[in-house]
Amino acid sequence: MSDYGDEGDVGGDEPMYEDEEILEDELDPEVLGGEDDEFNRRGAEEEENIVIGGDPSATANRTKATTKSNKDKKVPNDQRTTTPYMTKYERARVLGTRALQISMNAPVLVDLEGESDPLQIAIKELREKKIPLIIRRYLPDGYYEDWSCEELLQ
Repeated sequence: MSDYGDEGDVGGDEPMYEDEEILEDELDPEVLGGEDDEFNRRGAEEEENIVIGGDPSATANRTKATTKSNKDKKVPNDQRTTTPYMTKYERARVLGTRALQISMNAPVLVDLEGESDPLQIAIKELREKKIPLIIRRYLPDGYYEDWSCEELLQ
């Protein structure tokens, strides 16, 4: 007996469907390779080492169309207003991200001294300020500040 009725050998364990004609306009259009595709790849490479923190609503609003581009909304390093201390949430996110990278054979930036646990290696890298990640803090007005892990105090 199958889950789809007691029809004997007809159809096996799979439900029987009528052949439906799939219209091309129902399918998502494929993105053709070109300038936009190359731009998206470059943008993804630049954003690779950025850990996002701060106001979640500002993060959600950054995807909406605005009059300024993302580069225009960056607060210059000499005008940053947030605290130079790493929060416990940023610390957890950075350690988890770096431990995942190390577990996937990323180069380790400190002496291992027999250590094999990726999280312990990430903690040692953070203690020695060797983690190559940037923390992006979004502000309520949509602007953001970038802090490197070396700049932030723990």
